[in-house]
Amino acid sequence: MRDYLTFYIDGEWVKPAGNKYWDVVDPATERPSGRIALGDERDVDRAALAARRAFETYSKTSRDERLVLLRRILAEFERRSDDIAAAVSEEMGSPDWVSKEAQIMLPHQHLKIAIDNLATYEFELDRGLTLVRMEPIGVCGLITPWNWPASTVMTKVIPALAVGCTVVIKPSEYSPYSARILAEVMDAAGVPAGVFNLVFGDGPTVGAAMCRHPELDLISITGSTRAGAEVARNSADSVKRIHQELGGKSPNIILESADVEGAVGRGVKGLMFNTGQSCSAPSRMIAPLSQRDRVLAAARKSVEEVTVGAPRENAYTGPVVNENQWKRIQELIGAGIEEGATLVAGGAGKPDGCETGYFIKPTVFADATPTMRIVREEIFGPVLVIQFYEDTDDAIDLANDTEYGLAAYVQGGDIDEVRSVASRIRAGQVFLNGSGLDLIDFNAPFGGHKKSGNGREWGDFSFEAFLEPVALVGYTPPSAP
Repeated sequence: MRDYLTFYIDGEWVKPAGNKYWDVVDPATERPSGRIALGDERDVDRAALAARRAFETYSKTSRDERLVLLRRILAEFERRSDDIAAAVSEEMGSPDWVSKEAQIMLPHQHLKIAIDNLATYEFELDRGLTLVRMEPIGVCGLITPWNWPASTVMTKVIPALAVGCTVVIKPSEYSPYSARILAEVMDAAGVPAGVFNLVFGDGPTVGAAMCRHPELDLISITGSTRAGAEVARNSADSVKRIHQELGGKSPNIILESADVEGAVGRGVKGLMFNTGQSCSAPSRMIAPLSQRDRVLAAARKSVEEVTVGAPRENAYTGPVVNENQWKRIQELIGAGIEEGATLVAGGAGKPDGCETGYFIKPTVFADATPTMRIVREEIFGPVLVIQFYEDTDDAIDLANDTEYGLAAYVQGGDIDEVRSVASRIRAGQVFLNGSGLDLIDFNAPFGGHKKSGNGREWGDFSFEAFLEPVALVGYTPPSAP
């Protein structure tokens, strides 16, 4: 049992102001695996003031000083990577192989890319009469989710520290273990006191207090669209900058020219990866009606290969994170059946042999229409929805018929056709002939349109989220006439 009853504030492990606690439940066993202390506005205030004090000096550090610090963080992260992977499996049910190969690989790569980008990033831009200086925005409040817990922490913390900001972070109360170890990484790496601060808590208490706090200059949240909207409302009076990486209902267009079996297989496996708990997962497969029988046969074959089990069993998928998620996914599976979609595989209830734990049958629906809940709503579980199109224009209309716009996928045999279709999709990232698992560019901007949020993460684009341009007009005097 893990007991994480202190917060990391101003370079020290400190007791919370209050006395509320939270049992962290192992989703594979439905039993508590540990507990954490829950903070309140007093803890947020202490962390925010520490971060403000630290900003006065840390913001003035040189590029070289910050590079040295990031390299120390990288070394400590590599030393603790096995501990972080084990924590992720325990807190959110990720299969051990996924935790080791993906849940750790992503933040590791983000760290290395940040170091490379910081070495060459231009903080001063010569614009004729004006010098534009890119300066750190200040104290940043970071709110992270449970589905990619280590990765989302690092994709926010590392660029903020790279450009000279200080941070207060609130990880999800459902996945606090990996965040706690990352705080230990920061401490061991010698991050200056107050530059990195960690407070556990829930959204309505700690998250809301961060949004309202006058010393926080920015809030960056990765989470649901509902949570992102609440952050914006709570931050409105203080006119903070808001960065939101939110939900998705990503289309996966399979063109007539595609290798149907291969494209469908990649789509099924891509959606089921991480138990469907990825905001950019290819959750809506849009396939040619003329190939319906081949598509359904390929989907059945692929889903039969998706194994389900506890993290240590190294199945392809594990449980979903908690009971509430399990119930909501069951509700949506029921809605799909009730509204008349064709159930290709899976369905309601738990898989055989997985009676204990929040396990979901890998499920595929077909013949889904645009008004169905399973098409409109983000399910966030191992449930794939297949829609069929008559022609390419119809496919693009179906793809764009969503309130989300985070990611999209286009697969086909003619690269010019793939590029043409991709250019007509309204999404922040469009994967051309790739599943998103085997086609990752860590320098590509990540973020969405519409209700998928605003702003971009990853690569040097992530630096811009934490920088303010300052124009020094007349820095270069005009030449005499």
